[in-house]
Amino acid sequence: MTDDTDLHVGKRLRRRRRLLGMTQQDLAVMVGVRFQQIQKYECGANRVTSSRLYDLSKALNVSVQYFFDGIETVEMTGLAANDAERLDGDILSQKETLELVRAYYRLGERPRRRLLELAKAFEAEASESGAA
Repeated sequence: MTDDTDLHVGKRLRRRRRLLGMTQQDLAVMVGVRFQQIQKYECGANRVTSSRLYDLSKALNVSVQYFFDGIETVEMTGLAANDAERLDGDILSQKETLELVRAYYRLGERPRRRLLELAKAFEAEASESGAA
């Protein structure tokens, strides 16, 4: 039976793998399992053991905590886990978003900072014109 925590960990796993442009097969080879096992982890059908979670974090170049980020927020705000993930996940799973994030991280530090400032300025401008 699938648990909300298993679903959350699986979604975070899929999100990071896709962000890095890895296939399930690529990740499976890196951690020593078959790609079907990665599929099961990602959909929450199988629980990820602590040692496997550690292997996955190394392969995906994140801390183990990454897989649990956002759980406290969902519980504290009183939102159902599915509602919060749907809002967050829809945007992050779009191909355009992944391309934008990849392009952003290929930039040097200074251009990244300037691009972020530009995006924030556009956001503020849109908020001001929407409120008027």
